[in-house]
Amino acid sequence: MDIAHLHFLVAEGETRARKSLCDMLATLGATQITEVSDGNSALKCFHDTYAPPVSIAIVDLGLAGMDGLELIRHLAAMNCRARVIIIGQLESMLLFSIETMAQAYGLELLGTLAKPVNGAALQELIGHYAPPPAPSRRAPVPIFTFAQVGLGLQERQFEPYFQPKIALETGHVKGLEVFARWVHPDHGVLGPSSFIDALEENNRIDFLDWWMIEKSVERCRELHDQGLTVEVSINVAPETLAHPAFMQQISACVERHQVAPRYLTFEMPESSVLTNDPSFLERLVRLRMIGYGLAIDDYGTGRSNLQLLARVPFTELKIDRSFVDGASRKRGLGTVLSSCLALAKSLDRESCAVGVETRQDWDFLQGLGCTYAQGYHIARPMKAEAFPAWLEEWTQFFD
Repeated sequence: MDIAHLHFLVAEGETRARKSLCDMLATLGATQITEVSDGNSALKCFHDTYAPPVSIAIVDLGLAGMDGLELIRHLAAMNCRARVIIIGQLESMLLFSIETMAQAYGLELLGTLAKPVNGAALQELIGHYAPPPAPSRRAPVPIFTFAQVGLGLQERQFEPYFQPKIALETGHVKGLEVFARWVHPDHGVLGPSSFIDALEENNRIDFLDWWMIEKSVERCRELHDQGLTVEVSINVAPETLAHPAFMQQISACVERHQVAPRYLTFEMPESSVLTNDPSFLERLVRLRMIGYGLAIDDYGTGRSNLQLLARVPFTELKIDRSFVDGASRKRGLGTVLSSCLALAKSLDRESCAVGVETRQDWDFLQGLGCTYAQGYHIARPMKAEAFPAWLEEWTQFFD
């Protein structure tokens, strides 16, 4: 990677360590390097009047005047667009906590390094640099009232879009996850941010759930008729699944479209399935006994009780994207991801990593033994009609 065009800031209080970092950067090809020895001086380098703007800042946690943690907070408040590498004489898990804190502040972090800094490790983090995206000029997402959303549902403007789920070991398509989209006559294709709140605030998320179930099972039947016997995963709110008529209605739906239960998986967030409610657990057990799959979605974002988790008859653990993105280059995150995968394996369940954005993510997950992967590296959600052509292209790529 050519880094001659990048402006580096080295904020390190110890003279010898600062010189060592600058020498490493020069060896890697850096030609624009600014050195500072304290936090206040470092902060001045990010003011609008300072030119050229900093591309990558290497910040020591032990800076004088304003330490690294305080500097991180100030940079986040300034909406700093520079990429940051944090260094410090701390154990790896504490550095990971600092990394998590910086990301929570909204800072664009390339990673953390323990001191003394190793040149190869520094080069690897710099290799992840990408220039800040240009400010978005897209129109704000429209938000609709409950009445407007209801009218859209009545007029059948909502459609399921499908994102492939791939077996990491073979590259074969395991199934398709359903994403609700509103094909609005005036605003085009809209995501959930335009309509979910209106439904949830009025306790009628079941309106959307049942429409998505009906249309998804219908599309599943159409794909099967084309010789594409894929499985379909559908997100279902716990209140929809807990409704007394759910079992009767889902049975009628699959019978109407002649789709066997084994081709359908219901996905529910971790927070909703970890419960001591015996009637809800009975509902999950009945679904599994019939042959439906059950997936715990967004795993890792809640407060899992492992005893409760083991009781839930789920077939698949879907690991939240916050543990997947960047896990290949961040040791702490990789450790958390590995433990999630080990948990799924110990419970004899399949695992699916959500939010796989790069080939590096894909390769890392393969090495960890993850079962399935989903994300933009593979494909964006698409209409059912677009899936056969995508599948043909994907198959040629892997053959």
